Amino acid sequence: MVKAKEVLVALERLADPDKAAQAAAYFKAQPGGYGAGDVFLGVRVPELRRLARAQRTLPLAEVQKLLRSPYHEARLLALLLLVERYRRAGGKEKEEIVDLYLQNKDSVNNWDLVDSSAPHLLGPYSWESGDQRLLGELAASSSLWERRMAVMATFYFIRRGEFEPTLRLARKLLTDPEELVHKAVGWLLREIGKRDEETLVAFLEENAARMPRPMLRYATEKLPAEARRRFLEA
Repeated sequence: MVKAKEVLVALERLADPDKAAQAAAYFKAQPGGYGAGDVFLGVRVPELRRLARAQRTLPLAEVQKLLRSPYHEARLLALLLLVERYRRAGGKEKEEIVDLYLQNKDSVNNWDLVDSSAPHLLGPYSWESGDQRLLGELAASSSLWERRMAVMATFYFIRRGEFEPTLRLARKLLTDPEELVHKAVGWLLREIGKRDEETLVAFLEENAARMPRPMLRYATEKLPAEARRRFLEA
């Protein structure tokens, strides 16, 4: 049976110091940045996806060890493995996967880690269970990443034509202090608008004057120029 330490060895063989430095800058790993203290190996995402396919039967206990790694790429690999496992899992195993994810959510601590996992784990789990209380709890968290998890999870609902979970969280997070939450909300509002412009416009008519600028810019990006200008001047 393959162990997490063997997978880490494989990751370290793929390490590229130049790419690691670039990734650390991009994901704000410097002191004071939102990713402060994160450690990068410099492994590209396509290589991680290839490794995830090769190790998709890795036991959950070993996946958890990767998720607790100080290496950003090891944590992303663990999340890719959880997503793949969830797609193939039955009811009981799905619960185990989501429980593991939530128990280790402090390791999901950058926007790419959130965006690669929440829409594919928390989204379908909330949809299938018919219970969105978890998303409300995460949206009320003091953690930037947990609030972003809640919002990004609703992308699963948007893809199925159900917009209210996103709109409800968007209203709740209008006064959020973090730009990375503003951008996530704005991006998903834009996704709603691409499917139903009338619903987006109705939301903007009600809330544009109170929306943080990044949220508003993202939300209106695909609207006709005149409508976009009107809301940006709100």
